[in-house]
Amino acid sequence: MKLMTEELQQQIPLLYATEDIPLEKKMVYAKFFTPNANWTWYITEYDPNERLCFGYVIGHESEWGYFSLDELESVHGPLGLSIERDIHFEPITFKELKKEL
Repeated sequence: MKLMTEELQQQIPLLYATEDIPLEKKMVYAKFFTPNANWTWYITEYDPNERLCFGYVIGHESEWGYFSLDELESVHGPLGLSIERDIHFEPITFKELKKEL
């Protein structure tokens, strides 16, 4: 599965474009997850040249940070499964997302 589609890339603001927006009001545009582990990446900004994302990551800890799309695409878990994009995910504010977590 392709994690970043052209359509999705057009929706996501460039890196630093929303840095003045409070975290609660930031829009989350995509969700990536590991099907065989408890890791999830929520994207709020993206640099298509560097293939670098900014967003909220839930793993060993839950935190905001940067992550590489190339690295996510190269990961294969112990069962050989790769990271997937939630194709049913709809853009949502981080405040609303937190209510669902």
